[in-house]
Amino acid sequence: MTDDGGTFTEAVITVIEAIPAGEISTYGEVAAEAGFPGAARAVGHLLRTTHGLPWWRVISTNGRLVPGLEREHAQRLRAEGITVTQGKVRMGQPT
Repeated sequence: MTDDGGTFTEAVITVIEAIPAGEISTYGEVAAEAGFPGAARAVGHLLRTTHGLPWWRVISTNGRLVPGLEREHAQRLRAEGITVTQGKVRMGQPT
């Protein structure tokens, strides 16, 4: 996926910044809401390379936390009231 003049980046950042504390979205949901359905991997890449975003509020569709950052990810989610069990967030359940 190309970033035509920053449109993708700006749209995704806007969506991520709008996720309230205590709520989560999946990479795919963020991509779709930004107007780029199917760009879940690109959302993940953007989160890895852009500092200052609430990256912990974006998770995979299976609820798994970011590999290598599981401890920090879980701590940040728990601090916002989201239940994390065995390295996962239960999707579709109240947090």
